[in-house]
Amino acid sequence: MASAEPKIILVFSGKRKSGKDYVTDFILKRLGSEICCILRLSGPLKKQYAQDHGLDYSELLAAGGYKETHRADMIAWGEQQRRQDPGFFCRLATEAAQQPVWIVSDARRRSDLRWFQTEYPRQTRCVRVQASEETRAERGWRFTAGIDDAESECGLDGEKFDWIITNEADAPALEEQLENILQLASHAAGPHNS
Repeated sequence: MASAEPKIILVFSGKRKSGKDYVTDFILKRLGSEICCILRLSGPLKKQYAQDHGLDYSELLAAGGYKETHRADMIAWGEQQRRQDPGFFCRLATEAAQQPVWIVSDARRRSDLRWFQTEYPRQTRCVRVQASEETRAERGWRFTAGIDDAESECGLDGEKFDWIITNEADAPALEEQLENILQLASHAAGPHNS
């Protein structure tokens, strides 16, 4: 269990190369690390997977070929863990969180959203980051069967979100799209926000 009760939890999701990390890093820079932290559900998954399989954890965290080589097997292993305990990775990700604003940067399944909505119903808001396939391809995405058509990429298609952020060159400025989210998080943080 986390040491501090969050005031607001922003759960982000989106397809590979949609820019989830870019958007959540933007919010962290605006709010500051004293009131805001980024929680990555994939971090505990990758750490345990690396330990169980004798792999380099730091390479699994990096964007690159090493992670892509192991992605399909890591997804299958993670699904097996989730079937046994749907909240396992969510609990691990929140253990050290102290700040009043939590940003979950990589929700991929309904079970991820449901865990936060059940454990923290008043605080949880869901945000979808989207980008066209053309934009994602420019960022290095290529369709991979067994990954891009699996639950880890498609499990939240059709889900209802509190906000949808379009991360494209011709979309409204990110600052403008995130204005309401930033205001909500700043207000929720209250006296922590100086």
